[in-house]
Amino acid sequence: MKVLWIFAHPEQRSLNASLMREGLRELAEAGHETRVSDLYAMGWKAVLDAADLRPAPTGTSGTDSPADGGPRLLVGAGQERAYATDTQPEDVRAEQRKIAWADTLVCHFPLWWFGPPAVLKGWFDRVLVQGFAFGLHGADGRPLRYGDGGLSGRRALVVTSVGARAPGFGPRGIHGYVGDVLWPLLHGTFWYTGMAAHEPFVVYGADRLTAEEYGGYASALRARLRALPQEAPIGFRSERGGDYDETLTLRPSIEPGASGPAVHERRPVRTSPPVRPTPRSAARPATAPAASRSADWCSR
Repeated sequence: MKVLWIFAHPEQRSLNASLMREGLRELAEAGHETRVSDLYAMGWKAVLDAADLRPAPTGTSGTDSPADGGPRLLVGAGQERAYATDTQPEDVRAEQRKIAWADTLVCHFPLWWFGPPAVLKGWFDRVLVQGFAFGLHGADGRPLRYGDGGLSGRRALVVTSVGARAPGFGPRGIHGYVGDVLWPLLHGTFWYTGMAAHEPFVVYGADRLTAEEYGGYASALRARLRALPQEAPIGFRSERGGDYDETLTLRPSIEPGASGPAVHERRPVRTSPPVRPTPRSAARPATAPAASRSADWCSR
């Protein structure tokens, strides 16, 4: 595999940073190629603004051109023009080159307020632009999305941590089923742009892990990465697969009476969260962060 590991955590001594190092070591030992975008370490600019866009020329037909200063910035079209004319900021172009190189993306972050940190959201906003990741059309003129798109042929895996224990993120848990919480990323970002999304790797109870439990999760992550090339992705329904009508609504014959994210998967409704078992025995105990580095690794 050619793996782009996108990491969003401000602390290099954190649990997540330690798990990233475990994962990169596993991939290297298995002979895979890796590149890393450590967004905090890079000082990644998270805010999409006018510097990312190329506005339409004044007077261009079909643009919004108020009398007080030329055309307004239209984000999608402005990013597409910048991409097409090679006038995007260099930091954006560098990330797009990494994606073009990769066949696998790992998005690694702690879950904050039920979503990724702002710096990662900003990476999506600025890098996955119209004309590159989406906004493309097939020979028949239909848009390429939800199973097709600029990033098709790639797989994507979320590695994340949460403070709550697994039952709270189960199908009847108070926090909501973890697959639904991550739905905007798994379906609305990965699958929309054509990437095959895999079940997320979730560390539960991250704020209270013992070193022994950390060793179990580290071992489980290494095993998951070893198996990833042969692992089946989430069975999201494709827009062009015949399951949706002309209004992009599921046909009445498919899961009648059901609604919600689960109906957009070609698989039975889940009954438990996709959590990897955490062995109680300390697998690879030496990989747990050293005590001399303090307990910061427990802060997710």
